[in-house]
Amino acid sequence: MPNLLNQINSPSDLKKLPVEKLPELAGELRAEIINVICKSGGHLASSLGAVELTIALHYLLNTPEDIIVWDVGHQAYAHKLLTGRRERFGAIRQMGGLSGFPNKNESPYDPFTVGHSSTSISTALGVLAAFNLKKKDNKVVAVIGDAALAGGMAFEALNHAGHLGKNLLVILNDNEISISPTIGALSKYLNKILTNPIYNRIRKDAEVLIKRMPKFGYQAFRAAKRFEEGLKNLLTAGIVFEEMGFRYFGPIDGHNIDLMLEMIGKVMVLKEPVLLHIITKKGKGYKYAEACPAEFHSAAPFEIETGIKRVLENGKLQLVKGLTYTQVFGEHLVELAKKNDKIVAITAAMPDGTGLAEFSRQFPSRFFDVGIAEQHAVGFAAGLARGGFRPVVSVYSTFLQRAYDQIVHDAALQELPVVFALDRAGLVGEDGPTHHGLFDISYLRHIPKMAVMAPKDTQELKLMLDFAAGYGGGPIAIRYPRGTEIKLPITNYQLPITKIELGKSEIIKEGKDVAIIALGSMVWFAYEAAALLGKEGIEASVINARFIKPLDKALLQNLSKKVKFFVTIEEGVIEGGFGSAVMEFFEQENINDLKIKRIGLPSAFIEHGKRDELFSKYKLTPEAIAAFIKKEYNGQNKDR
Repeated sequence: MPNLLNQINSPSDLKKLPVEKLPELAGELRAEIINVICKSGGHLASSLGAVELTIALHYLLNTPEDIIVWDVGHQAYAHKLLTGRRERFGAIRQMGGLSGFPNKNESPYDPFTVGHSSTSISTALGVLAAFNLKKKDNKVVAVIGDAALAGGMAFEALNHAGHLGKNLLVILNDNEISISPTIGALSKYLNKILTNPIYNRIRKDAEVLIKRMPKFGYQAFRAAKRFEEGLKNLLTAGIVFEEMGFRYFGPIDGHNIDLMLEMIGKVMVLKEPVLLHIITKKGKGYKYAEACPAEFHSAAPFEIETGIKRVLENGKLQLVKGLTYTQVFGEHLVELAKKNDKIVAITAAMPDGTGLAEFSRQFPSRFFDVGIAEQHAVGFAAGLARGGFRPVVSVYSTFLQRAYDQIVHDAALQELPVVFALDRAGLVGEDGPTHHGLFDISYLRHIPKMAVMAPKDTQELKLMLDFAAGYGGGPIAIRYPRGTEIKLPITNYQLPITKIELGKSEIIKEGKDVAIIALGSMVWFAYEAAALLGKEGIEASVINARFIKPLDKALLQNLSKKVKFFVTIEEGVIEGGFGSAVMEFFEQENINDLKIKRIGLPSAFIEHGKRDELFSKYKLTPEAIAAFIKKEYNGQNKDR
């Protein structure tokens, strides 16, 4: 264990170190983060870039009584190491171990469980208002990145904070890159600030000069204010923050601990909203992460010496094999776009994460990165669709939640052919509750004019993308899971490729005892479960649902005449999900002589862990599915 870091179990221990030792501590923190994340994977580059900032904040503040709210939480590893979690850090992102993000259930130093961007200023301002109402003078700091600052919620919060005039400190951690390089007018705006960093120094000198002026009355005061406003406009683009009611300071070097301590210490005593702009380097201290920060944003396990990513199998690092759903989607969309010049692609600051990087290179004029602005992405897509194009909005399932009203109002109500490619639907694994895509079935299936599909494998994903690109009945969504296809013994079973038709399911296997209707990633699990049931003398039909909406009503009616026991399986929250849709259909049709059971995930915020570990815990393995069906089937026959 490093010499300084092993002495620190809380910020009070940190404060015992002399200032001149803090750069050495920063080096030890980086080494510890790299040594752990190379084995477990995680958000490496952001955390490496925020080490000095983290040290300075905990050195100056009286946490946890004073509050630090980290936006998104990608940068919080040093924060965890300094706040009593050092000994557990080796199990970060592993089931039962530390979360990869700040987590309110994990530590009193984490006021919120976070994982989505642009929320910190709002929640920090609310905490500060609560302190004020209680007559408490605790400090509150919101730390937000340059990309997250572009989110609409962040600007709404800045506007309100400036209006209230409370002593909120917002630290803008500007590394000029989010996951992929930051885009948009705000990015250019912040870069403009970098070219004129002298405003605050001149302003300070000018204030001293003005205070020494003879008192010539109101005209002199007005002249001084005009001078100050002119100085702002002349020397810095920080005028926008100042006009919103914030005192703007910076930009300063976010890796200079002495300067950080000095500046944060000075601005914390001001009784007004303050925005401190710091410049950091994403991936600082690890050359491969510095050179390729996007690749090391959410890094798979890697070799420290080479930076080459690996996957961990049976305790050994192996080369990553097989194309992921994301890669298949990206490659096939490029092929479709070559044939159809009306196809355009939209991402919310994640061209690499959503598989659109190659599309952006081949069709730059038809590719739009709107920044971290999912609401705008959907509204923008609606406008493109109204203009005669076929927009494909590629977004993680959990992030599309932020644009719910736009899906309803701007896309569905207008009956516009917007295609939603929902990556990371279902259990995402180590990123945990803020990133699991468990709710999209429930929040999409009840929207009028919306069609929703889920492929059983990557081949079917391509077929569904073909169908969606030509669909004209309104918005349509395709939800697909993270990673590669799950390899089970039956995945080698070759089925004929059948055409996608609106609302039509696919019969994979026929059986007389039970009908298993599976959705998306669960189809092959269902098929293997059926094979296990066959060994017990229970003959199961297996249906690949394909469509969540519209349902294959004709198939359900026909099956209900032959089979009296139905089981639905989905990788999503069970309340309001696909199984609920099936039950609602039978209720509406007054088909009452059936036994229906739903298998899915509970209405809960599910913890982090590897996908296979979570499948096992929540009984979504073929073996658990077969055991459940066998028990229910035997119980049904016994009751008869």
